[in-house]
Amino acid sequence: MKIGILTGGGDCPGLNAVIRAVVRKGIFHHKDEFVGFLEGWRGVMEDHSTKLTLDSIAGILPRGGTILRTSRTNPAKKEGGIQQCLDTLTRHKIDSLVVLGGDDTQSVTYKLDQAGFKVVGIPKTIDNDLSGTDFCFGFDTAVNIATEAIDRVHTTAEAHNRVIVVEVMGRDSGWIAIYSGIAGGADVILIPERPFDLNEVAETIRQRHARGRYFSVVVIAVAEKGKKDEFGHVRLGGVGTIIAQELEKRTGFETRAVVLGHIQRGGSPTAFDRMLATRYGIGGIDAVHRHDFGKMVALRGTDIVTIPLKEALSRTRTVGQDLIDVAMGLREPVNKSV
Repeated sequence: MKIGILTGGGDCPGLNAVIRAVVRKGIFHHKDEFVGFLEGWRGVMEDHSTKLTLDSIAGILPRGGTILRTSRTNPAKKEGGIQQCLDTLTRHKIDSLVVLGGDDTQSVTYKLDQAGFKVVGIPKTIDNDLSGTDFCFGFDTAVNIATEAIDRVHTTAEAHNRVIVVEVMGRDSGWIAIYSGIAGGADVILIPERPFDLNEVAETIRQRHARGRYFSVVVIAVAEKGKKDEFGHVRLGGVGTIIAQELEKRTGFETRAVVLGHIQRGGSPTAFDRMLATRYGIGGIDAVHRHDFGKMVALRGTDIVTIPLKEALSRTRTVGQDLIDVAMGLREPVNKSV
C-alpha cells in the first residue's frame, strides 16, 4: 500500500517515535511505501511532501518535534480546502492516510472519512484532553518538565519569601497543571475544571505565612487570552502574570510569575512517551492493514484499541473529580472566620 502520514497542530515529544513505528512496521512487514506531507494539512493542501524511507527515519526515536514539521492549518476553514486535500491525495495515489493530531486536526480527518477517503487517526495533544483515550504521548514529558520547574522555583521562593505563580499549558483542561502541581508539591493548583475565588487563594497563602511558611507556589493552567490566528485558534498565555499581580495586591507579599510556555513542548520524550508513541504507531499501521478506517487509535487501560473518529471528537476530556479531590485534600483549608 501507499500510505500518507502527517503531523498537525502543536508539536510535542513523541511524534517522531510514532512516525518511526508506522514506517518500520509498514516497510518490514507489509512492503508499504510512505509519503510524508509537510507542515500538517498545509502540506496536503499545497502538495508539499517527502518520501519516508528507513534511512529518513533512522535515529529519530529520541528526537522531539517532528521531522515532518507541523502547522495549525485547517482546510475545512478554507473555501475548497477539503477538495484540495482530496485532489493531492489522489494525485499521489495514496491508498490511506495516517493523521497524527488533536481535535482540530482530527476534525479534518473525519471530514475526509465522510468524503470516502481511507483514514486512521492517532491522538496527539500534549494537554491530554482528547476524548476516548486515557493518555496521549507528550503529556508525560510535559508533566516531567513542569514538575522539575516547580521543584526549582520552590527553592528560590523559599529563599526570598516569595509567592511564585507557575503557568503551565492547559487551555480547556488542567491535566498538566494537576499532575505537575501534585507531583511538585504546589500549595495551590488552579484549573479550568474548578472555578476559583482569588480572595480564597490569597487567604490560603496568608494562612501559610501566619504559621511560618513564608513562601508559596501556585500552579495554574493557561487560559485563553489574546488574538486569534487565521483559522480561529486563540493564542494563549499571560494568565499567570495577571494572577501574580492580583495575589500581590490581595496579600501584600512579593509575587512573581513563571511562564513555562514552549519549554514544555521541547526536547527528548520520556521513556514512557517513547513507548506509548511506538504502541500508537504500531496500532495505526495495524488498523490500516485491517481496513479499520474512520477510526482513531486509543489507549484504554493498558490496551491499544480503535474508536470511531466521531467519538474521539465528541467532547473535551477534562480532569475528573477524583484528581481534584486529591489536590484539594493536600491543600490547606481556608479559615472562614479570618
